[in-house]
Amino acid sequence: MIVVITLSPRDYDAVLFDLDGVLTRTASVRAAAWKKLFDSFLEQRATTHAGEPFVPFDMNTDYPRYVDGKPRYDGVTAFLESRGIKLPSGAPEDGPDVQSVHALGKLKDRYFLQNLKQHGVAPYEAAIALVEKLRAQEIKTAVVSSSNNCAAVLEAAGIAQLFDTRVDGVDVTRLELMGKPAPDAFLEAAHRLGVKPARAVVVEDAIAGVEAGRAGQFGCVIGVDRRGQAQALHEAGADVVVQDMGQVHVAEEPPSAWSLVFESFNPAQEGIRESLCT
Repeated sequence: MIVVITLSPRDYDAVLFDLDGVLTRTASVRAAAWKKLFDSFLEQRATTHAGEPFVPFDMNTDYPRYVDGKPRYDGVTAFLESRGIKLPSGAPEDGPDVQSVHALGKLKDRYFLQNLKQHGVAPYEAAIALVEKLRAQEIKTAVVSSSNNCAAVLEAAGIAQLFDTRVDGVDVTRLELMGKPAPDAFLEAAHRLGVKPARAVVVEDAIAGVEAGRAGQFGCVIGVDRRGQAQALHEAGADVVVQDMGQVHVAEEPPSAWSLVFESFNPAQEGIRESLCT
């Protein structure tokens, strides 16, 4: 199924984008940092806890289910709980030798920044073209990310100037916001832009992010399927799912309604409900 979406300035005042996997090709870099963190931790734990086997972190199941889109400490806690492991929260100053959630979260960020420095970051060209078209039609844009490194990634990709505001992991901590799947960060972005949630669109590739957009009662939630999880994105609350941001268009002249055009739709192969944002 090919979905072509046309966004109209008449219907929406702002579009709020997730970062990793939506705007930039950093999802794999971040996932690799999580794997390095947890595999090292689990391997060490297996040597100190007799009878506890080493079961590595699974990029295909553990990453999207427990850490993708969530603040780093929430991701650490969620994954460890899935393995029946409970660590103390600890403190922000905890070093890598401390067995705490804070220590592991900081270590993950160190691995991510090392990968970022080594490999750099590239934006998704279709996503950046969409942002530029939105701004040309005076639709406001924002980045909403759980990452503490959001600013560094935007600068590395050369796209920081394309957004009217940014709400990231640093803001989540500073303002004591609930992380995704709670809608707090998206609501904060809408507030900064001066727009009502019903007049804003959320674009997310993570299940937790889609859930956050739906919980915030935003006008439309677009899921970006980078990993073959279209059904899961729909079930999490996405009104529509695209495989590429090139499928999202911007009306040059405001039409009377927001529209979806389906091409090559085969109901025998698709178990996904059709949704319209009105």
